[in-house]
Amino acid sequence: MLLLHGALGAASQFDPLLPLLADTFQLHTLNFQGHGGQPFPERPFSIHHCALEVLQWMQEQAIEQADIFGYSMGGYVGLYLARHYPAHVGRLFTLGTKFDWNPDGAARDAAMLDPEKMQQKVPQFYQAMQQRHSPHNLDELLRRTSAMMTALGAKPAVTLPDLATIQTPVRVGVGDRDQMVGIEEAVAMYRQLPNGQLTILPATQHPIEKVPLPRLAAEIREFFC
Repeated sequence: MLLLHGALGAASQFDPLLPLLADTFQLHTLNFQGHGGQPFPERPFSIHHCALEVLQWMQEQAIEQADIFGYSMGGYVGLYLARHYPAHVGRLFTLGTKFDWNPDGAARDAAMLDPEKMQQKVPQFYQAMQQRHSPHNLDELLRRTSAMMTALGAKPAVTLPDLATIQTPVRVGVGDRDQMVGIEEAVAMYRQLPNGQLTILPATQHPIEKVPLPRLAAEIREFFC
């Protein structure tokens, strides 16, 4: 199983979850370019290129097909892979994955990534992210992620018609207190998937650090086994 982190995230965020799954799965993680200390690519960030990074990693590891757990943006990358490269995805579990991209919503999300405002309003969060992505420039990561969100608002990488063509078994997970991804959005996504399932985690917010990991591990084990 390959675990994919979210935007502004890193593979290290899965460290508390891995021991809960290690007795059942052969687990792998990776850092997308520009995240978790990885260098920035010369090109802009995009879901398409994140998907290509996954495929390149799989080729290097001699893995033809993998089950994927994708948190937030990682789940969106997983959906893109299931749509365009289905032979390489066994089953897919998304958690807290935003699907309803539109210009107004993307503009609001992108505005939250202004480096100066973030340092002023949430300095501890900013410092924690600096450490997560050291030694590379956090402000550059914020700017590139903001630009990717704006581009997704103008042209989503995965559309509702795309979902209807995905034959891969997909479980859509969302927390009932997720302020980034609403339950209604998750339900709409699930209903478009021919082989979709829906999981709503109780008392669960968006940040992976606030997800009840024993409950999540049980859901993952139930879906993939």
